[in-house]
Amino acid sequence: MAVDIEQVKKLKELTGVGLTDAKRALEEADGDFDKALTAMREKGLTKAEKRGEREAREGLIEAYVHSGRIGVLLELNCETDFVAKTDEFKGLAHDLALQVAAMSPKWIAMTDIPESEITRKREELLSAAKTDPKNVSKPTDVLDKIIQGQLDKYFDELVLMQQTFWKDGETRINDLMKQTIAKLGENIVVRQFRRIELGVSE
Repeated sequence: MAVDIEQVKKLKELTGVGLTDAKRALEEADGDFDKALTAMREKGLTKAEKRGEREAREGLIEAYVHSGRIGVLLELNCETDFVAKTDEFKGLAHDLALQVAAMSPKWIAMTDIPESEITRKREELLSAAKTDPKNVSKPTDVLDKIIQGQLDKYFDELVLMQQTFWKDGETRINDLMKQTIAKLGENIVVRQFRRIELGVSE
């Protein structure tokens, strides 16, 4: 089947593969972009994910202060000093610092969330769901799915990699990172960040 060339270009940019591989993946997925991307990840075809296994110890520390009230320090790592000096890398570091300032994430990735925090929030949501009259007749498995959906939504807003990019309100930070990794050809990692807001202490 014919596939949208813009979708092919988008898939190529996101994964770092060639146009031919991107086109073939979309054809095999009957034009379904998400299905094509998932299939490529399952086959290990995305260069960005392969690069994610490589060590990143170079990079820079980006500092951003907003109106003298919010300050952010963010460490962004890559593999070489050469890439660390590129405008694209510096731009990503700045955008991520602005993201932290605006969206106030607590963790970098889902794997950074303490299990105790996940359990606490799940129990809180479950307790609230059980007291809601609308849920009385719902089967346990349906209720579990509702709770999981609420849990995912809650942490999506608190985890940097899961948040949507402030510039477009659509792209996830995780996907933004992969796009830049594919363009620059090196593993890129947010090592740490600190956010300080005037008059607010954690």
